[in-house]
Amino acid sequence: MKVVEHINEAKDTLFSFEILPPLKGKSIESIYNGIDPLMEFKPKFINVTYHREEYIYRERDKGLLEKVSIRKRPGTVGICAAIMNKYHVDAVPHLICGGFSKDETENALIDLQFLGIDNVLALRGDPIKTESTFKPTENGHSYAVQLIDQIANMNKGNYSHDEIQLAPTNFCIGAAGYPEKHFESMNMATDLHYLKQKVDRGADYIVTQLFFDNKKFFKFVEDCRAIGINVPIIPGLKPITKMRHISFLPKFFHIDFPDELSSELLKCKTDEEVRKIGVEWGIEQSKELKAAGVPCIHYYTMSNSSEVKQIAGEVF
Repeated sequence: MKVVEHINEAKDTLFSFEILPPLKGKSIESIYNGIDPLMEFKPKFINVTYHREEYIYRERDKGLLEKVSIRKRPGTVGICAAIMNKYHVDAVPHLICGGFSKDETENALIDLQFLGIDNVLALRGDPIKTESTFKPTENGHSYAVQLIDQIANMNKGNYSHDEIQLAPTNFCIGAAGYPEKHFESMNMATDLHYLKQKVDRGADYIVTQLFFDNKKFFKFVEDCRAIGINVPIIPGLKPITKMRHISFLPKFFHIDFPDELSSELLKCKTDEEVRKIGVEWGIEQSKELKAAGVPCIHYYTMSNSSEVKQIAGEVF
């Protein structure tokens, strides 16, 4: 079932969350251990991130270097299939531009359709650690809007190398939105311009980057509606759980903490104190969003469900 169908049928705010594929060497049980505690809140869909392959250079004979691909996490497609089989809940795989040619993207979508997965979140993706900026794969996409365009074309039966129409796919396409703008955008207006392009090309709903200031989310939704973006907009939340998050989250995600939250965090001296503040803030933030009638609240668990369970237990 499609994400937008779940939203349209819902009588109240839905609960959903996102997990990371486990590190290499861990079993599927590590995924289930993170999902099981959250199933009491009846998620309608679970997102699974994709982590592109990275490379090392290994010395061969006569000083020559060989580029070797390393894969740190199992495949997203297989994890999605396992989740749907075990929990009978829709899985939403992340599909990214980086690391894929257009043909490889098409093949991945064909596999997803074959497995009965009809939701995807289309993202550009981050640069790999050895790149200072994002570099597209040869014959791949540079921007998420191009990826969305390809998926939308397949939904019309238009594939890459076929002159005749084939059976259309039926993907519900999600796109990312940034209440505090994408860090590469010149300003908020240009960021919203690009977001509208994604919707115009075929995105069915938007899920936001994490944020801690609901006022910025409400303003973001208002600005989206003002320029004709009328698809569902799902807020994405992540509880603060560690001291290092105080500096890491603003730096990595290019977000700000509200003054009220930052003043409380400045008093913290231990991870446990931060975790307590983070959970309390997450509860109040979620309650306000739910009272405002958002279609769904999406939690970034980072495969650690304990804090999200505490928050959801007070809200859902």
